[in-house]
Amino acid sequence: MTIMLNNESRETQAQTIAALAHELDAAAPGRLVFERNGIAVPPSQWEHTPLADGDRVEVLKISAGG
Repeated sequence: MTIMLNNESRETQAQTIAALAHELDAAAPGRLVFERNGIAVPPSQWEHTPLADGDRVEVLKISAGG
């Protein structure tokens, strides 16, 4: 399927946010925020949040600093 990942078209076989995180080697709950179609997905829901063709996914990295 094709999704929009951070505003770029990407082919993926991932069926869930968790699978996409694994595919991106980005499975670090607490350091990343995934948004699916404009809605933030809590890490506890990554396994249960399906992806569909055409979804818009944003991956945001949380950083601390001053």
